[in-house]
Amino acid sequence: MEKITTVGIDLAKRVFVLHGVDAVGRVVLKKTVHREQLVELVAGLPPCRIGMEACAGAHEWARRFGALGHEVKLMAAKFVIPYRKNGKNDTNDAEAICEAVGRPNMRFVPVKSAEQQAVLALHRTRQGFIAERTAVINRIRALLTEFGVVLAQSAEVVRRQASSGAEGLPVLARRMIEDLRSHLTL
Repeated sequence: MEKITTVGIDLAKRVFVLHGVDAVGRVVLKKTVHREQLVELVAGLPPCRIGMEACAGAHEWARRFGALGHEVKLMAAKFVIPYRKNGKNDTNDAEAICEAVGRPNMRFVPVKSAEQQAVLALHRTRQGFIAERTAVINRIRALLTEFGVVLAQSAEVVRRQASSGAEGLPVLARRMIEDLRSHLTL
């Protein structure tokens, strides 16, 4: 087998597709492996450039493969699409990734450390909680508006006035308002 210089890996949850070429661009590796086999297979490759789309799990794989001596490059999926020769499937994606990673003007995503990913996860989690809280507040306001009780667009106003605004409502509506208010305090 010729020496592999570049590998494109199409990442997935369970099954991964690898497409590798030698220095002159000849295909020397086409393989589909399960998650449990991926590290072992990559560890057996000579040090080479590995390209992957920057997606869920890509930074973790990049750190692992980098520790094995490979040069790992991550790319946004939108920059890989133009290199796909045929319809979208895992094999064609791996080939396109392999082609794209070798392009001289390709833009790469820096590999994040575990600490950087933890900070990013913290920010995303916080944003999710804020979006959830906003949705609950809007739900309370909309429910009360259905019964003619209009509250200002303020989280504090909704927290303070939702119960009193629900006093004259049917029992079922009052329970919904209280359930939603209790969800806000979690």
